Amino acid sequence: METPVFNTVNGIDYALIALYFVIIIYVGFYAAKRNKDTDQYFEGGGQIPWFLAGLSNWVSGFSAFMFVAAAGFTYQWGLGAAVLFTSATWAYLVGFLYFAKMWRRCRLSSPLQFLTRRFSPSTTYFYSLTAVIPAVVGIGQGLYILCIFVSTALGLNDVSATIGPFTLSGFQILTVVTGFVMVLYTAVGGLWAAVLSDAVQGIIIGVMTLIILPVSYLHLGQGSGIMAGIERLFAEVPEGYFALNGPAANPWFMIGYAINMMLGYNVAWHLVQRYNSVPDERGARKMALLCCILSFFGPLMWILPVMAAKVIFPDMAALWPQFANPAEASFVSLALYLLPHGMIGFVVSAILSATLGQANDAFNWLAATITRDIVVPLRRHLTGKTLAERAQLRVAWVTMTIVGVLGVWVAFLIPRFGGAFQFALIYFSLTASFQMPVALGMIFRKTPWWSAIAASSAALVVAIILMVLRVWPEHDFARNMIVEAVVATLVFAVSAKFFRADDPRHAGLVSLERDLHTPVETVEGQYGGAAMHVYGLIGGVCLILGTVLVACTFLPSTVIAPARINLISGIMLLLLGYGLRRMANKALKATPT
Repeated sequence: METPVFNTVNGIDYALIALYFVIIIYVGFYAAKRNKDTDQYFEGGGQIPWFLAGLSNWVSGFSAFMFVAAAGFTYQWGLGAAVLFTSATWAYLVGFLYFAKMWRRCRLSSPLQFLTRRFSPSTTYFYSLTAVIPAVVGIGQGLYILCIFVSTALGLNDVSATIGPFTLSGFQILTVVTGFVMVLYTAVGGLWAAVLSDAVQGIIIGVMTLIILPVSYLHLGQGSGIMAGIERLFAEVPEGYFALNGPAANPWFMIGYAINMMLGYNVAWHLVQRYNSVPDERGARKMALLCCILSFFGPLMWILPVMAAKVIFPDMAALWPQFANPAEASFVSLALYLLPHGMIGFVVSAILSATLGQANDAFNWLAATITRDIVVPLRRHLTGKTLAERAQLRVAWVTMTIVGVLGVWVAFLIPRFGGAFQFALIYFSLTASFQMPVALGMIFRKTPWWSAIAASSAALVVAIILMVLRVWPEHDFARNMIVEAVVATLVFAVSAKFFRADDPRHAGLVSLERDLHTPVETVEGQYGGAAMHVYGLIGGVCLILGTVLVACTFLPSTVIAPARINLISGIMLLLLGYGLRRMANKALKATPT
């Protein structure tokens, strides 16, 4: 087979990527104008429209992991990827039926405040301290995966620069720049910045995937249409590619993965924050349902093109010998091969978008937790005074900066072992010990104040012991997830025998029970038409990006990657931008003055 010729990133693509960075930073400063106090900064004042909150939450879970590690899994194992990577659908369905409503009724000013109300302040301090390291590792992991992808697309793998006593590779330079932008726009704008930038990122990802799916199969069809491409896919993929293979065929792995999905998409702290950012519980349930729908159709939009890559690039190792897992370059290979200049910069921006969306959520809830659940109570305990609003914001900015620097440092240190997918599995498998007691605490509320600490500690200790002793090493992910879930549940259940309703330390639980039985109606935090103004901002961004892509139609192109792809993408964005601007204007005119 003829070796494919990839379109390397050129000046136009770099300009589009730079434009994306400028837009994201502008969104941060725009959002800062909406932040009148810390309630606005940390939770949007409960005024964020449910559609924006849902889109933001979905995008935050759609990081570069999907386009790198998960793409590698799809390329290698086939249909099993669709089973795995659409499984968040069922988790969000549970959220729609139960957790969304309950989290909104908690009426939280910061995510970990739930622990104070349900268990005790000691539980909040314990979780706050133990949550920092996993969150920083998660940010570093996201940056690491992202910059492997982007540095390859930009041709920076062989670039280096000496800055004082330090020599940085192209990958490290990109990591530092990306981390700086991420910290800047999130620290300036708070949750509004995260939500608005996530919406922009969702649009970029949506347009990119809507384009690359048909383009992949048109190319596969060799001029005979998309159906011919599908027929060729079935004819030429390896035998068994459309059966469950690899981890997806392992029942133990699937059980562990199901537990991970149910916990990660129902009790993750950034999700709790999103549910409390909308005006009412009806909006929270709509948000969960939107995420449910997007989690089914969204992953298919990149799984199907990567399957086509299995035929278009049958030997990824020969194309990318420098990668520890060459299959992880399958999606970027499609983009560099089938898309023209302009859209290539758009794709790189989409991958940047996805990971920034995931990381800025971690920044925001960590800052909210450290500020409101640690610094403010500690200041009140030591001095008897409450930290002023401006001082709280300064603490949040400093927290985000420190976490960002640590995240970049972790990205520098993470080694490549077993590919990014395997690293992510090990990382996520150790978080269940902390998430399981939170889920149990929401459902079963008759356990003592120390039950979450005991359950999470016991689960983590047992998991680490089994890891050290290398028990069942061939199923390390499933072992960790299942053992942690079982141990945490057992300890939590046993602790119920020690529950005393008259214990004065359960005062917070009494008020929480009252709130959980009191619906949050629309009148509470009603956002009205004024909050719809943000759709006008997003529409304006779409118009700018659409105009740029239409202009890219006049760039030189190839038969395989024709310039009309830029035109089609640009028109899609222009129509969407026009629709959003019109919707925002109608809402503003309907708002009483």
